[in-house]
Amino acid sequence: MKKTIITVVGRDTVGIIAKVCTYLAENNINILDISQTIVQGYFNMMMVVDTKEASKQFGDMADELEALGQEIGVVIKCQKEEIFDKMHRI
Repeated sequence: MKKTIITVVGRDTVGIIAKVCTYLAENNINILDISQTIVQGYFNMMMVVDTKEASKQFGDMADELEALGQEIGVVIKCQKEEIFDKMHRI
């Protein structure tokens, strides 16, 4: 399994989850865990996904998700699990 952490942050609008999940499904990326909240109109989502069977390289996926985020008015960031873990250790 190759885990990636995806974060999505921005003003809440209709279809954010649908568009992100559609992209993931179309690229054979499996969602392992998902958490989302909306606080005073701001949307925040964190996903743990498995990219082992992904149809694209990590860099291409990250760039395309970032572009998708710009399209729908949110910021989407991707980090490999090992990098995320090292960055968030105390």
